[in-house]
Parts: sequence; structure tokens; C-alpha cells
Amino acid sequence: MQITKRNVELRVDDSLMRVYVAAPSSPGVYPGIIFYSDIYQLGGAMIRLANYLAGYGYVVAAPEIFHRTEPVGLVIEPDDIGRMRGNDNAIRTAIAHYDADRRAVIEFLKAESSVSPGKMGTLGFCIGGHLAFRAAFESEIKAAACCYPTGIPSGKLGKGVADTINRVSEIKGEMLIVFGSLDPHIPEADRQTLIKALENAGIPHQVFLYEAEHTFMRDDGYRYDSAATTSAWSEIIAFFERMFAV
Repeated sequence: MQITKRNVELRVDDSLMRVYVAAPSSPGVYPGIIFYSDIYQLGGAMIRLANYLAGYGYVVAAPEIFHRTEPVGLVIEPDDIGRMRGNDNAIRTAIAHYDADRRAVIEFLKAESSVSPGKMGTLGFCIGGHLAFRAAFESEIKAAACCYPTGIPSGKLGKGVADTINRVSEIKGEMLIVFGSLDPHIPEADRQTLIKALENAGIPHQVFLYEAEHTFMRDDGYRYDSAATTSAWSEIIAFFERMFAV
């Protein structure tokens, strides 16, 4: 379906947080999705992913995750310098600030007339996958899709050590995790730690492992894998459709 695109302004702790919103253009009510980018923020590759999901009938809200350390609208180039800049932004952002931003986007979606009450999920990539995982701690989040989420077993997310792996039992909804078997940032040991934590907590989950590298769903990089991306999207779309069918 066709979509509309806009930017909204949210204020969190006196910091301006731009949120990119893509939504179906046809009048109606749709599930809301918090969309988390990787460390490069909302460049073309991430916007295309957000738009793609919106076209399946979702109100997708994508916040700039580094609004406290970067100017509004700043897109970090996905190169060596950009990687250093993005990682520096990440470690200078307090974990509590990521959590506050999450609440702000949830409240925004709850107030939107086009969002179905009680139907909210999240999708994220890389650091955004970790943020989407943490979003699942919120009672409003019924479904979380985390694509190659980094730093969950180690607690690497922002300033300090994130307690994510120790809070898995707080998850109320269902989880879908996408991994790449060739991803050096999430080795087999970390994948198993995460899966075991979900199993031990009795959290309903699906895990999909592709013979692909980190960030394989970014269509502007050398690690892009179109076949794996298409397959991953088919699972993500089916997951959200099932979770929000009623």
C-alpha cells in the first residue's frame, strides 16, 4: 500500500528528538512500530527499511537515537570514520536516556489516532536491535523483531553496562531474532547465550540464522545480501501479521 512520510518533534529531557514517521496513506487504524536504526541513524538505507514495513500496514516511528550528541537530522556516513563517530555517540549516551527516548516514542504512538490501541511492536537493527530488545520490557510491546542485535550478553550499549540480559524475564510479548552466521560482532557463543536466556525465561521466540554478515539488510553496503534480506523480511512480516491479527 502507499504511504505517507513526515517528521515529528519530540522533546525528551530538553533535547529535540526527531522522529521519522511512515504510515499507510489510506485512512484507518494500524499497529504502531518503534523502528530503531543502526549507529548511522536515519540515512537512506534505514529510511527504505522503515518505508518498506509501513507499506504492509504499520505506523512506523523511527527516532534519531543520538539526538543528545548530534544535531537534528544528522546522518552518519556508513564508512570507517562514520563507524567511529557512531560508536562514540553510542558510548556517550546513558542507557537511561535510551530508555527515556523509548517511553517518549511509545507515548507518541499511543496518542496517534491512526494507531490501533493495544497493538504496538518494535523492530531494530544492530544497536537498534538491542534497543528493540529492551523495548520488549515495556508492557505495551507485544512483538519485537531484533535484527543482529549487538551487545546484549556483554551489556555493551551506551555509557556503563546495560542490564538487558538480566531482565529477559520482564518481556511480556513475543520475540523474533535474526542473526548472521558470519557476523563477528555476534559470535556463536553470544547467540547461544541470548537464546538460552529466552528459553530459560519461557519467552515465546523465533530465531532465524542466515549465512550472512553483520548489517546484511543494509542495501548500500558491501555486506548486503538480497536473498537473506528477502527471507528475513518474509519472516518479520509474517510474525507481525500473526501477532496483530486479532
